[in-house]
Amino acid sequence: MASLLRLQALFSLTLATPRRLPSHLRCAAAVASPLPRRLPAAASNGSPEQRASETDLESGLYLVATPIGNLEDITLRALRVLKCAHVILSEDTRHSGKLLQHYNIKTPLLSFHKFNEREREPIILKRLHEGEAIAVISDAGTPGISDPGMELARLCATEKIPVIPIPGPSAAIAALSASGLPTEEFTFARLEVSAREAVTQIFYVPPHGIHQFLLDAASSFGDSRYRSCVIAREITKLHEEFWRGTLGEANEAFASRQPKGEITILIDGNSVSIDETPSDDFLEHELRELMAKGHALSTAVKLVAEATSAKKKDVYALALRVFGK
Repeated sequence: MASLLRLQALFSLTLATPRRLPSHLRCAAAVASPLPRRLPAAASNGSPEQRASETDLESGLYLVATPIGNLEDITLRALRVLKCAHVILSEDTRHSGKLLQHYNIKTPLLSFHKFNEREREPIILKRLHEGEAIAVISDAGTPGISDPGMELARLCATEKIPVIPIPGPSAAIAALSASGLPTEEFTFARLEVSAREAVTQIFYVPPHGIHQFLLDAASSFGDSRYRSCVIAREITKLHEEFWRGTLGEANEAFASRQPKGEITILIDGNSVSIDETPSDDFLEHELRELMAKGHALSTAVKLVAEATSAKKKDVYALALRVFGK
């Protein structure tokens, strides 16, 4: 009986003493339950190395994708990183504050946008060199993709600071997956050189610029009556919309309509693959078009070479003959 009692006591002690999770799972376990309150990093008196250890995140720059509309579109890993980072760099702290409040995340926010990123970069790099874990988020989607973060990631890579992507929502991919257009190949495109591409083209367009964009696209893509396009608006939000038709129909449909919200436009690729070397007349026309839009000669040469099967040196030689130095 005494042995049985000792065994029961030992078993009870084992149950009462929680096992310590591996470091990479501790914050994940915390996120699986309601997120606890977290003291701001400034409240810790320890060294940066000690604070980094407490967060259970390795030091580095974390590029965290956030919802593009529906707040449920965020990964458990993203929540863990946002909770455990020392600071979150945010494009708009007021906007991002709503997301953090929704998930009860108390990590301090620091504004980081196109108007102050150069000023912030030295401070951020210093903190990263001191061992901190810093997260970057944009207003929606993935930082660095048409949003701040690209230059900071480049600087970190140059200085051998780890850059860790935390993937998630992307308006371009979400729109492409539901567009009904070919998805085997696509480009996140520049309008000036995309008309001859055989793959699906994807563009981010601000609401106030959609009318001009559609006019330019109809002009650049030739006979717009037959070029299919999809206009995806407010993806994952309450008023999500996918408009489908041709570029010509899009110009008519949106001529008197001013849509609101984030807009992603997809245009079907050129059904006729152009593999042969283009004529000098065609290359000259393309160069003139680009230069008329304000591109330097060298830039126009580069864009034309990228959009055609012509060699860059041949396009450059033609440009020198026609336009001079």
